[in-house]
Amino acid sequence: MTLPADIAPAPVTLRMAFWYWLKLGFISFGGPAGQIALMHTELVERRRWISEQRFLHALNYCMLLPGPEATQLAIYIGWLLHKTRGGILAGLLFFLPSLLILIVLSWIYMAYGTLPVVAGILYGIKPAVVAVVLAAAWRIGSRTLKNRTLLAIAVAAFLAIALGELPFPLIVLVAATIGFVGGRLLPAQFQVGGQHPDSRASYGIALIDDNTPTPAHARFTWPRLARVALGGLALGAGVWLLLAWRYGAAGALAQMGWFFTKAALMTFGGAYAVLPYVYQGGVEHYQWLTAPQMIDGLALGETTPGPLIMIVAFVGFVGAWSHAIFGPGSVLLAGVAGACVATFFTFLPSFMFILAGGPLVEATRDNVRMTAPLTAISAAVVGVIVSLAVFFGQHVFVHNGQIDIAAIAISAAACVALFRFKVGTIKLLAACAVAGLVLSYRHG
Repeated sequence: MTLPADIAPAPVTLRMAFWYWLKLGFISFGGPAGQIALMHTELVERRRWISEQRFLHALNYCMLLPGPEATQLAIYIGWLLHKTRGGILAGLLFFLPSLLILIVLSWIYMAYGTLPVVAGILYGIKPAVVAVVLAAAWRIGSRTLKNRTLLAIAVAAFLAIALGELPFPLIVLVAATIGFVGGRLLPAQFQVGGQHPDSRASYGIALIDDNTPTPAHARFTWPRLARVALGGLALGAGVWLLLAWRYGAAGALAQMGWFFTKAALMTFGGAYAVLPYVYQGGVEHYQWLTAPQMIDGLALGETTPGPLIMIVAFVGFVGAWSHAIFGPGSVLLAGVAGACVATFFTFLPSFMFILAGGPLVEATRDNVRMTAPLTAISAAVVGVIVSLAVFFGQHVFVHNGQIDIAAIAISAAACVALFRFKVGTIKLLAACAVAGLVLSYRHG
């Protein structure tokens, strides 16, 4: 039964929140856009736990931060509702189902990946992933590239990483510098895109409504900022030191902890933006996995609920399994440890950003000088994502110097399905997996 619009919902218990966040963790397919839409439909329109304006307020904040924005939005809303414990609960339940599913899929991949049926499924999914990445670039670009200045930054970023082979952190630093200077000289060119105030809707009185005072626990104080930030830093440092003490600072687990912490701080614009950095580190520098395995990992990540950045769990699993860090008889245990370490260090900064810095960043979100560097980074991210699609295309469409016409055809059909008919990602991947099976058995 729908609650009348003029009656406020009953207070939400932590138990009610637990079951909602757990359910969301299992059904949050469709990438950040789909996940945010799910939360909006359920929390704003149906349950009315938070108003449209407060929801967008939180979303705009999360979009300015590095890290998976949908996950951070869940942490933020959970934090507003039930303080720190609510934020931690929402964040954990948002990605834990995905972690468990990916561990199982990674085990199947490593143990049985050479079986014809598994190879056939991946043969169909990988060309679809190229189309999905292009669609992500289009989606982010249409939201971000509002003028020629930002478009030029995107093109420059593409050329820098695709042709110049510059490291992703350097591109982020240059883009941030351009935004910092541009925000002062040409502020109109670096306005943050977002929802127009007139587009905000009202679905009735919400538990956290437009005029609901900021809860005491969400008000900014320097002691609280210091307390939460130091607590998060101590937790991260403590876990890393434990790994370094037990397995060596040069061991794979300690290296993963440090690397994925840096990767988390580079995730402006979503997981697609940081994948080139993860590739550079995981494939080229540390050699935890091969380039084809990286593409397979993205294909598997696209089929699971939760944030796409969960591909780091696959990278950690494969890296620890391949290097047999616990010995040749414990490769599964090693893979699980690698997946958990990669996930922990990837998501810890997101919790810290929301729980420690939420009130402070929220207070400055409309200050163009503060947000211009992030706007420029978002523009650069579009170019980086296009380069990622090109990189994947080179590995998916060309085998031993021969062009794979079937793979190109699957990718082209996937592009039409995504751009023209707006087909959902899961339905698309399922259809392409079937096509891959059919083609592989015909050729077999």
